[in-house]
Amino acid sequence: MAKQFRVAAEYEPAGDQKEAIELLSAGIESGFERQTLKGVTGSGKTYTMAKIIERIQRPTLVLSHNKTLAAQLYREFKSFFPDNAVGYFVSTYDYYQPEAYVPGKDLYIEKDASINSEIDRLRLFASFSLMERRDVIIVATVSCIYGLGSPQSFRDMVKHVRVGDRFTYKEDLQHLVRMQYERNDMILERGNFRLKGDTLEVFPSYLETAVRINIEWDEIESIEWFDPLTYEVSERVDAVSIYPAKQFVLPPEQVKEAIGRIEEEKNQQVAMFEDAGKPLEAERIKTRVEYDLEMLGELGYCSGIENYSRPLGKRKEGEAPPVLLNYFPPGFLTFIDESHVTLPQIGAMYEGDRSRKLNLVNFGFRLPSALDNRPLKYAEFDRICGQRVYVTATPGKTELGESAQVVEQIIRPTGLLDPVIELHETRGQMEHLYGEIRATVAKGDRVLVTTLTKKMSEDLSNYLANLGIKVRYLHSEVETIERVEILRDLRRGVYDVIVGINLLREGLDLPEVSLIAILDADKIGFLRSATALIQTIGRAARNVNGRVVMYADKMSDAMKEAIEETQRRRAIQNEFNETHGITPQSIRKAVEDILEREQEEKEEIQKSDIEILKGNYNLLKATDRKKYIKDLEREMIEHAKNLEFEMAAILRDEIENVKQMKIS
Repeated sequence: MAKQFRVAAEYEPAGDQKEAIELLSAGIESGFERQTLKGVTGSGKTYTMAKIIERIQRPTLVLSHNKTLAAQLYREFKSFFPDNAVGYFVSTYDYYQPEAYVPGKDLYIEKDASINSEIDRLRLFASFSLMERRDVIIVATVSCIYGLGSPQSFRDMVKHVRVGDRFTYKEDLQHLVRMQYERNDMILERGNFRLKGDTLEVFPSYLETAVRINIEWDEIESIEWFDPLTYEVSERVDAVSIYPAKQFVLPPEQVKEAIGRIEEEKNQQVAMFEDAGKPLEAERIKTRVEYDLEMLGELGYCSGIENYSRPLGKRKEGEAPPVLLNYFPPGFLTFIDESHVTLPQIGAMYEGDRSRKLNLVNFGFRLPSALDNRPLKYAEFDRICGQRVYVTATPGKTELGESAQVVEQIIRPTGLLDPVIELHETRGQMEHLYGEIRATVAKGDRVLVTTLTKKMSEDLSNYLANLGIKVRYLHSEVETIERVEILRDLRRGVYDVIVGINLLREGLDLPEVSLIAILDADKIGFLRSATALIQTIGRAARNVNGRVVMYADKMSDAMKEAIEETQRRRAIQNEFNETHGITPQSIRKAVEDILEREQEEKEEIQKSDIEILKGNYNLLKATDRKKYIKDLEREMIEHAKNLEFEMAAILRDEIENVKQMKIS
């Protein structure tokens, strides 16, 4: 049952949060289609979004550009809205290799994936929640613009059960099978059902509780929800609606109709290949499709059923597929977090997907209709999305050009200011940088240095190390496990300096860092654009002594824009602090908490590894190696289940390393 959105927080809006909430909420109520929340890092943008949702009382999509940030937002919104439905919709895969064909090597790559069952449940829960209630917030990545089963078909396949209804064993159990539930009379797991005498138990794939339907003389006598682990009954109800176990489900008559359309398309494609003198491709597509059609006819489902979504859904060629956005009711609200990154990502999805699938179609691995199993084009997303608020510290031309109003949120509740920016010429920059590092380290603070190339980051690290500086480099070739170790060791003081290329993508949140040095600041390019510079400068805004030194021989347009914007923000923040008597302070306690949590997680993995190695496992033997990998996979799945994707990635890398070892 839907409830009112109500934020649970022990604090009220601070700084300029209240003004941002009022202005953006008024804009939404006035019908503004697009607005921008221009909020600096650390200003509490998530809390502002939560208060706007509370004010507007509409179903809401919060769109993020990666899974880790989405998980963080999901946890925050879950804590803000404990009594409402908060969903998490991201890619279900811990590992994913899409189906592909490389013509130059005549290499076909089958789809290979490791599905995270907990994320799969959360995705289905998101769809289920949108069908059942209006007080729903879904935190999603751009996976929400990829094709799903039709919401109408999803709704049509729902099994409604009520006390007093007649229960027809054959028909009702077949309905569950068509909904992609599997029968298992021994073990009740998510997505399964079992029949014990006159008791039917179903474990919905989107919930953590199961339902027991007690039958007497072909009539439903009672319905109760219970814990599938303890079997403790939590609630007795008069009726229940059981939704499909998977996203792609269709009524039998619709599948039967679609089989004819798929058969016709297959015949056309076979004839086309034969006329073109391509018998191999003709036989390949004929064999593959006939096998899938047999499965569809028997089970109503087949592997890769999403590739037949166009004929199954009776869509026209080129017509947009149904996606998560279609499950939302009219008038839903969208927040696009870090929109300067998320919007370009949305725009890039379609072409990349189509390029890969064209090879599969042209060489007989898929029918042409598979091209319409795809992500939305940007224009299609734009039409469906409706009212939205772009959330970013550095809005681009799209956000600024489209927004009816841009609302700033510059004041941090901590009183911290944007950092001071200093300029220094490139001549003598190494000597100057060394001096700055020594002075910063002497105060107990840390330093980040950004370069333009991997080689320069490595060479500079060696140079500083030879001068006695505790330094490490960080770039894309450094493995996940090592990156986490380096960041942890920077916080602990094992290292005082990190040298990297694009430190933005590391998701760094290091209040210990009071100095950021930007080498080649005047060079033209993505890493030295105004947006990148502003984001990099923001990394020093966690420390009360935050400073940025730009090494350059001229003032580029990007540098000028970044400096002017930072100085403007700093002036506003300083004036607010003086007016309200606020003394800026670095958040030392939060750093200690993060350190402690990361250290515990890391020690947990190291302890687990040591225990495995001490278990007399000889990794040069195939049998011991398999046992080791199995234990690591179990722990990886557990971390992924808890949405700890960085820790899961560490274990994934370790598993891959072990798999590549030579064995006897």
